[in-house]
Amino acid sequence: MATPPQLTPEQRTAALAKAAEARAARAEIKARLKMGSMTLNEALASDDVNVGKLKVVSLLESLPGVGKVKARKIMEDVEIADNRRVQGLGAQQRAKLLALLGS
Repeated sequence: MATPPQLTPEQRTAALAKAAEARAARAEIKARLKMGSMTLNEALASDDVNVGKLKVVSLLESLPGVGKVKARKIMEDVEIADNRRVQGLGAQQRAKLLALLGS
């Protein structure tokens, strides 16, 4: 296994800040889904990089009325792998998700 590149302290600090910013953006997207201010349709149609980096299971669990078990069942029904991210979904998978979960 290859070793990670050696970073200067400044580069490491910048990378940590960038990662924290991305996590905060994804958490904000999940909170908007949970509150209902963003729909599943809007999330799947979004070209936001942060939405694309979200795991599908995490996106589904953020929807009101969908917990861990129901999210996994939906993913199994639509034939989406557990580690799939939103940006990796195909058109048919997106359509099936919208058909199952409405808007």
